[in-house]
Amino acid sequence: MKTEREKAQKSIAENRKAFHDFHILETYEAGVALLGTEVKSIREGNVNLRDSYARVEGSEVWIYNVHINPYSHRGYADHEPTRKRKLLLHRREIRKLIGKTVERGMTLVPIRMYFRNGHVKIAIALAKGKQAHDKRETIKRRETDRETRAAVKERRR
Repeated sequence: MKTEREKAQKSIAENRKAFHDFHILETYEAGVALLGTEVKSIREGNVNLRDSYARVEGSEVWIYNVHINPYSHRGYADHEPTRKRKLLLHRREIRKLIGKTVERGMTLVPIRMYFRNGHVKIAIALAKGKQAHDKRETIKRRETDRETRAAVKERRR
């Protein structure tokens, strides 16, 4: 059963590749500083989080390579599809991220983008890169889970 908080969220885009390439350690919710045409384009679902990442610069967090297609009904106003965008986090969260991203191998990866009460939010994760053998292990585990679900389903019939 969904909680009240989950009901208020409308998912826009997910970064499934992040779960394949990284071990997710912690997640944070951040707002995004966007232009009007970007929000309208996001409402149409024209967003791609693949190959995107976040970086702490000074005392601000910026997100890179999030591709937001230009709005279909735009006039003269337009935006650059892959410009860097500022993430809106609390100061204490930024300080915590600075401390953890200094560690070797840690990176900030956007996992999903969604609307919460009319505002665009991004779930960013503190992640550590997976080795090739870890990826193979994940794939193997996923296949065995799929096979067991199929066997249980077949047995019910």
